[in-house]
Amino acid sequence: MKDEESGNRLGGYLRARRELVSPAQAGIPSGGNRRVPGLRREEVALLAGISPDYYLRLERGRDKNPSPQVLASLARVLRLDDVERTYLLGLAAARPRAPGRMRPEHVPARVHELLAQLPIPAFVEGRAFDVLASNPLAVALSPRLRPGHNRLRSLLLDPEEQAFQQDWTKATADFVAALRTTVGDDTDNPRFVELVGELALSSRRFRTLWARHDVRGLDGGTTTVHHPVVGDLRLHRDKLPVDDVILVVYYPDRNSDSDERLRLLAALAHTNTADSADTVPDGPADTRRS
Repeated sequence: MKDEESGNRLGGYLRARRELVSPAQAGIPSGGNRRVPGLRREEVALLAGISPDYYLRLERGRDKNPSPQVLASLARVLRLDDVERTYLLGLAAARPRAPGRMRPEHVPARVHELLAQLPIPAFVEGRAFDVLASNPLAVALSPRLRPGHNRLRSLLLDPEEQAFQQDWTKATADFVAALRTTVGDDTDNPRFVELVGELALSSRRFRTLWARHDVRGLDGGTTTVHHPVVGDLRLHRDKLPVDDVILVVYYPDRNSDSDERLRLLAALAHTNTADSADTVPDGPADTRRS
């Protein structure tokens, strides 16, 4: 994280990615006493067709303007996919910016109406995975989907959320990589600074994943969660941008076991809501005579 604090994000990314490429993957004999994980700097330079001194300057932040050709060669050597390559190009193109200001994230009124009408778990999240709004079925699926919670913080620090995820290891890796992608060059955004700082202090898992510099989209997919009442649910996830926020919906395959269990969960949530309404104390009795 020192590279980010000093502004050398390009160098930090290059170093993190070369440490993840094994000599065998790069076609280099792995014999000898290797004191560093992954590739050495001079090996990356050789494979990319640039001088070791120039690559050293890139990693140490002394040269922040590599050509597109150099970046393409480095992306090839570091085995970057399309998302990671785009991220690398963005780091090289980043320029100093004025200090950021936190802009409130607003949920449009029409989205609140939509949430109330949807018969599936749905909620709205901000760029840092803050839950901004949700419908009752989303809260029935997971109490951590109430407004005010942060999905990544819950995933890393809440034992109930860890038990809720069938594959917690993969979920944490995906979420942290997605946060890295979302942050991009907006590193001075107060909300990102606050969240990353909190999780870096509180979660070893976060520190490990953040140091990898993985980047990934988290737009959709399929996940399995374990609900404490209705059991396992296999749900598809879609993310739909609405203005400056994201509408997230979860839904099962029609007529599947998960579909039946989600319907049961909806019925239980409706019953609990009705029971709560029935137990609300009446107001003061009207003693006036008619």
